[in-house]
Amino acid sequence: MIWLKNIEKISSSLGSLSVSDSHSDNIEADKGFEIWADLTAQIREQRKTVFLIGNGASASMASHVAADLAKNAHVHTEVFTDLSLITAIANDLSFEDVFSEPLKRRSKNGDMLVAISSSGKSVNIIRAAQTAKMLGGKVITISAMSADNPLRRNGDYNFYVPANTYGIAETCHAAILHHWIDKIISENNNTGQD
Repeated sequence: MIWLKNIEKISSSLGSLSVSDSHSDNIEADKGFEIWADLTAQIREQRKTVFLIGNGASASMASHVAADLAKNAHVHTEVFTDLSLITAIANDLSFEDVFSEPLKRRSKNGDMLVAISSSGKSVNIIRAAQTAKMLGGKVITISAMSADNPLRRNGDYNFYVPANTYGIAETCHAAILHHWIDKIISENNNTGQD
């Protein structure tokens, strides 16, 4: 019974997915995924980059998704997983800058940042979202926990699930990211591109 209750919590959180734009206006979930997939297709066509960031399990998720996007959807991706780079920035500047500093040097107008944070309160993630927008990039946020978390105010499109634990939040975030990838791949197959 405990397992089934856990599945119900995941299902309920995913069923309560909230998508909003930069003005905090709600968008129907399918429409949100459609917009996100269309933006990603444009990035692929324009040979731009999708950057993905997160801390801890969200960092692993970012790396996994970047690989799937590159291999299966033919999208140029980048994650900041170089330990030397991370520790140099954290040591010489601050941990809050580990994503924003590389973005300042690598991100270009028209790129996309996918910012994953269960709490939506990680300063390094929020700072990177602000940097990406300042550089002319599109920002997609994926968060959970508190509905008024600050990350949700920093994206062009914000995907939020009302999950109260990291396990449920991360499981839901993985489902959201895989749905996005599957939508891009499906649309790619429907247009006959490879």
